Amino acid sequence: MPDVRLASPRGRWILLTTVLGSSMVLLDSTVVNVALPRIGRDLDADMAALQWTVNAYMVTLAGLILLGGALGDRFGRRKVFVVGVVWFAVASLLCGIAPNAGMLIAARALQGVGGALLTPGSLALIQASFHPDDRGRAVGLWSGFGGFGAAVGPFVGGWLVDGPGWRWVFLLNVPLALLCVPVALRHVPESGDQRAHGRFDVLGAVLGASALALLTYALIEAGAGGLFVAVTAVAGLAAAVAFVVVERRRSEPMMPPDIFSSRQFTAVNLVTLCVYAALGGFFFLAALQLQVVVGYSALAAGTALLPTTALMLVLSARSGELADRIGPRLPLTVGPLLCAAGMLLMLRVGPGASYVAEVLPALVVLGMGMVTLVAPLTATVLGSVDVARAGLASGINNAAARAAGLVAVAALPLLAGMGEEAYREPAAFDIAFGKAMGWCAGVLVVGSVVAAATVRRPPPGCKRPECLRHGGVTAPPLEGEPVRKRLS
Repeated sequence: MPDVRLASPRGRWILLTTVLGSSMVLLDSTVVNVALPRIGRDLDADMAALQWTVNAYMVTLAGLILLGGALGDRFGRRKVFVVGVVWFAVASLLCGIAPNAGMLIAARALQGVGGALLTPGSLALIQASFHPDDRGRAVGLWSGFGGFGAAVGPFVGGWLVDGPGWRWVFLLNVPLALLCVPVALRHVPESGDQRAHGRFDVLGAVLGASALALLTYALIEAGAGGLFVAVTAVAGLAAAVAFVVVERRRSEPMMPPDIFSSRQFTAVNLVTLCVYAALGGFFFLAALQLQVVVGYSALAAGTALLPTTALMLVLSARSGELADRIGPRLPLTVGPLLCAAGMLLMLRVGPGASYVAEVLPALVVLGMGMVTLVAPLTATVLGSVDVARAGLASGINNAAARAAGLVAVAALPLLAGMGEEAYREPAAFDIAFGKAMGWCAGVLVVGSVVAAATVRRPPPGCKRPECLRHGGVTAPPLEGEPVRKRLS
């Protein structure tokens, strides 16, 4: 049984280590969007390269995050966490010194691998280390500090881009890792799952990531057309089919198909796909809109986006409490509609837009929608499966959200008619941004309808969320395995 007390020096070191590790990933998920226009100008990159700067990272992170959790259970959570931090830092260094867009994209893909290794281990180390009496408070502090990191990410990113330069958006991770790794090796106890056995589903992970990468490429390059794009699309669909076949035949698959026998789990993942596709597309394009069309600096654009994550950080715990009392269906129905209204309000944000009169109201409405839906969504995911599979269910839901976001980043410019030089042409980008917001709002309405028709209150005694405060905008919080399973 874990016995580290939160008030002890070792407990504080463990908390610091996990916060530093998770903050690297949370910061990176929010700061890069703000840097995209400057990256494009400095590296002479087209719109497709900016899409890949975001999506190369998301492909490997979404495709490998479940495998990363399994590796930690088998080989030691601290060991895999430290490997992930080092990997992430080295990849960040390669991003920071990349001489061209191709090298940056390749380094971003490597960065996603590191994120997949360290992200599941961050919370797992807290669960495996702290005494049960202190575990809830430790998780609360971890999620609060991590949420704060996500909230200030756009501001930090904008300050770095306008100051020392966009490369420091990535180089910032190196000193964080240099602090995190020695503390982890010295103060964090090793842990694992003695019941972990069998072969790793590496083939499933490779097929899943390959399907995402190939389909993403086909969507990004679809505007150019050609035989190669068509072949890539077919290959992506074939990889997706092969992934499903492999998962059905494996004795211990990465994503067990039978978990989708729960209609509630399937339904809430459909809602997740709709919500995070829209959010992923929004945060990718909004940072560009504020800089390319409105004329904000990177710092001003990053600061402008703070209200959404700040609202989530402050109010998400209360939203979860409300959903516990009234059930998740109403919040999961109303939340997407509020997000859709916020995105439609962004249609007023054009050249010379006033922040107070036009930008801020849209972001506040969007933020309140996210507050309304994120905590109930997590609770419903955990409550829709057997308590022993709650950690797996959370991992699948987190991966689904990231996959939805990367598909949106690939597809929205195509659907909105953005050309290769769109971010260099303010008038054309403004028109395309309006079309993209319409698509995002429509997808959110679909998610709301699915929630209203299918979501029900979870049964009593199910696993409850531990991450009550959350500031991430690219995916719902990643929950760990149930305490009753781990301590039995």
